[in-house]
Amino acid sequence: MTQAVKRACDACHRRKVKCDGINPCRNCSSAQLSCTYNAIPQKKGPKGSRAKVISELRETQRQTSLAAKIHGRINGGPNAPPTSNLAPTPGMLTSELVKECSQFFFDHMNAQAPILDRRQVEQQILYMEQNRDAYCLMASMCAFVMLQPGMTIPSSDPYNLDVIPGANIVSCQLLLEETLRVRKGYEYLEQITINSLATNFFLFGCYYGQEMHEKAWYYLREATTMIQMVGMNKEEYYMQLDVAEAARLRRIYWLFFVIERSYAIQRQRPLTLQATINLPTLGDDPTDPLAHQLNGFILLVNLFRPFDDAFTSMWNKARSHLSSQSIISLQKLLNDTVQRALCQDPSWNDVHTNQQWLKNMVWQLSNGVVAGGAEDSISFQFPGTMSRELLLKMASHFPGQGMELLTSGLLEKLIECAYSMTEYLAMQPASRDPFASGPHEHLAQIINIVSASRNGDYRFLPLLMSKVSEVLPRLVNPMLQNVPETIAMAQVDIFDGFGNAGMA
Repeated sequence: MTQAVKRACDACHRRKVKCDGINPCRNCSSAQLSCTYNAIPQKKGPKGSRAKVISELRETQRQTSLAAKIHGRINGGPNAPPTSNLAPTPGMLTSELVKECSQFFFDHMNAQAPILDRRQVEQQILYMEQNRDAYCLMASMCAFVMLQPGMTIPSSDPYNLDVIPGANIVSCQLLLEETLRVRKGYEYLEQITINSLATNFFLFGCYYGQEMHEKAWYYLREATTMIQMVGMNKEEYYMQLDVAEAARLRRIYWLFFVIERSYAIQRQRPLTLQATINLPTLGDDPTDPLAHQLNGFILLVNLFRPFDDAFTSMWNKARSHLSSQSIISLQKLLNDTVQRALCQDPSWNDVHTNQQWLKNMVWQLSNGVVAGGAEDSISFQFPGTMSRELLLKMASHFPGQGMELLTSGLLEKLIECAYSMTEYLAMQPASRDPFASGPHEHLAQIINIVSASRNGDYRFLPLLMSKVSEVLPRLVNPMLQNVPETIAMAQVDIFDGFGNAGMA
């Protein structure tokens, strides 16, 4: 409960009843109405039927609810006309929706992005209608979470949208539109907060997940600019803050550090953030009940730290040469980083997949022709070894719901690794031992992982299958696992004379 304010909430003002000024007030709670303070006070007029007013308010809020908007857009209803009103839409972002989305985030995604304080989020939910900064954070977080595999439309939805294909994507788009519209109503750049930076992270994540990379890059770049505007790239900045706030902002800095490097490699973008401040530690915020999840996050940061301007310049073809010694050193750092840490927290899958993906990127730079005697990770045979490591070390760590919670970022990296494996395997003979498990079998299992995710309805699978069928057609349609080595063997009749394949 928040402190009482001196004026009535919108619903009590409309009903002409006394309001206790607390959010939510008792009247709204008993009438099951959204309690807001957005309306501009009007002159007093004649009183109407209170029951009629309640019905009107409920109908208005029902029509502006997220579920109603999703239902209308999916069924081709008219889009709401542009409005100059930059206030939050009444009833669209309910506390129930935010609570369910925040529960999902802290249960499944906090280990990869430990930037929010659960206690503060729960407190801000109470007054998000009055605080635009908090409202935009909640709306963008919900948009981001609705896009995640495993997240369903909240149970209060009256339209059964959870069984309608695309409902989650539409809900993400509507919440994105709401965030950006309300954000125009205040100068978030004048006072850069944890909320505003976290909002940019969620905006980036939403556009990244929808393959809208120009917009994703815009909000990533805006965030790194805000970070530099306030001086978060300098250690002394954190000295003037309280312990909890400093810990969150430090994690935000390193999160964008990792994202920027990953995006620079994936999309050939420049870098702005450098490793100029101390890493987060488990004891940064003694009051954080989820601090134990930081191990994987710190490990992920250390994986990306070696990738500096020299590497990205070479990767983006701004430089023409990266020495063999530099490549060997990078691969050694990537190996040592993970081998030193016995990480068993939920983020291990993400860390290990990123490790293999980064090693794959370095291998591509080496072109597989680094002098003999070099480490396996930069030899010609590396993709075959990588396939075995991916399955043995990553797939075995999937939790029970891993296939549903496998993020698009992990799948993209699996796809890129599988591409390199495919090109390597095209030059390798198939194993003659039917009981041996080799690179071909590992690649087949990775294809199964991708096809099993989201019940096989995933945008990356056709891309991978197209690449595999181009180079390894027998793997896509494995009717004959071992191709005969001679023409004579190929002409052997394997049927019993009646059109049936013989089976001992």
